[in-house]
Amino acid sequence: MEKIAATPSLLGFGCMRFPKLPNGKIDRPASQKMLDYAYAHGVNYFDTAYMYHDGESEEFLGDYLTQKYPRESFYLASKLPVWYCKTPDDMERIFNEQLSRCKTDYFDFYLLHSVDQEKWTQIEEFAAYDFIRRKKEEGKVKYIGFSYHDDPKYLTNMVETHQWDFVQLQVNYLDWEMQRARDSYQILCDHHIPCWVMEPVRGGYLATLPDVAEDVFKKYEPDASAASWAVKWVASLENVKVVLSGMSSMEQVMDNIAQFDPFVPMTESQYRVIDEVVEAIHSVKTVPCTGCRYCMPCPAGVDIPEVFKIYNTLQQRKRSSPTKLIYTKFLDPAKRADNCVRCGKCLEHCPQHIQIPDRLEEADTAINALP
Repeated sequence: MEKIAATPSLLGFGCMRFPKLPNGKIDRPASQKMLDYAYAHGVNYFDTAYMYHDGESEEFLGDYLTQKYPRESFYLASKLPVWYCKTPDDMERIFNEQLSRCKTDYFDFYLLHSVDQEKWTQIEEFAAYDFIRRKKEEGKVKYIGFSYHDDPKYLTNMVETHQWDFVQLQVNYLDWEMQRARDSYQILCDHHIPCWVMEPVRGGYLATLPDVAEDVFKKYEPDASAASWAVKWVASLENVKVVLSGMSSMEQVMDNIAQFDPFVPMTESQYRVIDEVVEAIHSVKTVPCTGCRYCMPCPAGVDIPEVFKIYNTLQQRKRSSPTKLIYTKFLDPAKRADNCVRCGKCLEHCPQHIQIPDRLEEADTAINALP
């Protein structure tokens, strides 16, 4: 492991949830303002990936970020999706395409994307680690790592098989116990590997909490957003060096930056508040979907994240009339849960390991049963 000489900002800009236009494309003027504000306030780490915004995220950063600001003034990270590779030669093709999209000669940080035990088999078969290590030796990558989405029991073997400069984990106060993020985090600490955090707000779920949980925060600190609590919690972990937030509005950018200017770690009384909130969240039955859309496109046309979003709103707010109206009147019938054919393709790609067909049926039944 090479000691990271770069000094990325503690808050990193995750470039997978930019605001979108009605046609699904990135709202570039709005997104440019968000990047400008973040950059002006000390955010210097920008994280993208090959499939974010269907490839437009890398293109947008290439058209804007790398053209406007001196390349050495910020850190750019992207990722190699091994599951897109049919042969080892595809890794070279994808890497060169990423450089071209981003209009850059190198990536500061480069990761093997969304690694789990199944993908690890392909990573080893294709010698993907050797590939990114070679890119580092060529000067086209400065630091190498991987983003991890699996049970902690597989992580030790992965960090010991090769040398990594950093590892990116899904860590937030809800997954600390629920998905054993604590154990994965501890493995990195034990191996002296810096931890990058993704999904600190769990795809926005921890920003729009059930009323019963939101009330706990408001009682303690009325003016603080739920998202600010989540971001501050992960940033307070000693071995966390970058906290990535997939910001989708200027309000979110400003709220996040306010937590880091300057950053003040959590207090014991604040940790106790978090414990109370976790207990309140567990009392509400929701689907732990982060909206990452790795499950898409669905062969049957179901908009899986949107269905779960509508269902979770029902569970969190208990507002039955708007929920049923949105689902039956405004969601395209072809995208509703009852179109699921249980092919199982989505299960192969869900980082949260949600039993998607079962939960779609649950959501459809519950919503249609509303008066």
